[in-house]
Amino acid sequence: MTISICIAQLNFVVGDLSGNAQKIIEAAKQAHAQGVSLLVTPELALCGYAAEDLLLRASFQQASDEALQRIVAATADLPGLKLLLGHTQAVPGTVHRHNTASLLADGRVLSTYVKQALPNYGVFDELRYFTPQHQPCVIEVGGVQAGVLICEDAWLQAPALAAKQAGAQMLIVLNASPYHLGKQAEREAVLAQRALETGLPVVYAHMVGGQDELVFDGSSFALDAQGAVMVRAPSFETALVTVAARHVSGYLQLSGVVEPVQADNAYLWSALVLAVRDYVAKNGFPGALLGLSGGIDSALVLAIAVDALGRDKVRTVMMPSPYTADISWKDAQEMADRVGVRHDVIDIAPQFEAFKGALAVHFQGVNEDTTEENLQARIRGTLLMALSNKFGSIVLTTGNKSELATGYCTLYGDMAGGFAVIKDVLKTRVFELARWRNANDPFGTGLNPIPDRIITRPPSAELRPDQKDEDSLPPYPVLDDMIRRYVENDETVEAIVAAGHDLNNVERVVRLIRINEYKRRQAPVGPRLSHRSFGKDWRNPITNGFRR
Repeated sequence: MTISICIAQLNFVVGDLSGNAQKIIEAAKQAHAQGVSLLVTPELALCGYAAEDLLLRASFQQASDEALQRIVAATADLPGLKLLLGHTQAVPGTVHRHNTASLLADGRVLSTYVKQALPNYGVFDELRYFTPQHQPCVIEVGGVQAGVLICEDAWLQAPALAAKQAGAQMLIVLNASPYHLGKQAEREAVLAQRALETGLPVVYAHMVGGQDELVFDGSSFALDAQGAVMVRAPSFETALVTVAARHVSGYLQLSGVVEPVQADNAYLWSALVLAVRDYVAKNGFPGALLGLSGGIDSALVLAIAVDALGRDKVRTVMMPSPYTADISWKDAQEMADRVGVRHDVIDIAPQFEAFKGALAVHFQGVNEDTTEENLQARIRGTLLMALSNKFGSIVLTTGNKSELATGYCTLYGDMAGGFAVIKDVLKTRVFELARWRNANDPFGTGLNPIPDRIITRPPSAELRPDQKDEDSLPPYPVLDDMIRRYVENDETVEAIVAAGHDLNNVERVVRLIRINEYKRRQAPVGPRLSHRSFGKDWRNPITNGFRR
């Protein structure tokens, strides 16, 4: 006998309890029509992840409980189908909730499992909201006993072993596991270890979608008892993924479609596109606009935006100053033409001269410096925000992680906007992604969107004559390696020097990282792509005397 299990790899909206419930009900009806025995949702599918302090509101808790009852009622007339649903449950006498998975069938809640291991590191704050319990839960599906786990439970040995001791013949794991580069392989490796330790096959159900800085990649999977991948779902797209389970020679065998593993840059591109698409759509913006300078960063953001939203919903503005090179005008126009977006030019020279004139008496006797450079960036930010206010489109900022780390960006200037698309992309990766996108067309908007000269020109902010980024910063391959080591891997100055970097360079870069925390606190949210982004998992004090 073959049991059909379906993973509802869906894109939920945090707080949209009615909309999320409807998606789950529709998935249940489709699964029932296909003869599925068990439909599994991701972790906290009903409220979305991460609902943060919404979880502390009594009105939200009540609405969540009401949405659960709606699903129970709406799936009551689907005989033969059981639904394993991720949601929250009240803890009597407290404002906390349980992070739970309930088994629904025939208009009833048959059993409920409470998450045991609550992560409280990186982007996770689950101890703020949830109360754990430590009892295993085994459900019956078509004669098979399945142990239920929720996300972090499966990263530890004890909950899986407890499920086996309680009679489980397989493990089903509900997940909301934020993406970063390499996370898919990491998950499969960890769950393979659980399979080997318990001798049980594993079904891993995961969500997909963008939620503020978090991106969920889908990539649900199923493993056999030896840890081999038997099913792998598509990444960065919704899907109802079927896993067939049947007994063969006394063992439970899982089978289904195995999607191939993609290259890193393909995953990163899909993550960026999904993050932009969901942030714009879920927050109700009609489109996006950005300053197109003729440089590599804004070119990359434009290519992402067009893939995410379509050319009709993206607008670019070139805002030249007296220091803008002619080739920047031409390259910006050429790229806008290639991708087919509306492109406007607003000369900021008059405003720049007006600002300098207003300040002339106050600056008398003082040489020009970064003050005048920042004026240009702030004029541009003001113009973009005015267009955003007038027409409703969100401003996409174009600064990268290398700039944000070192403060090579202007507060209230190029940092002004609503979504920082590449804030977790180091400059060296910016170039990699630009070359990758020119050679690949994953969303059918056309090959070679970025003119080659934009990629090959030395990077420059063009805020003073003959300016180059390397006038102010170490070469990007050197800088990015130091940032990766210090920010993402928490290496000390001494360790970075021991890895081959110059002491003076390291101390200068670490100082820049430290003193520019105040800028990063005021930067827009942007998608998390590394295991340590400048977001929820980077919480350093602004006032900070530590030097190493």
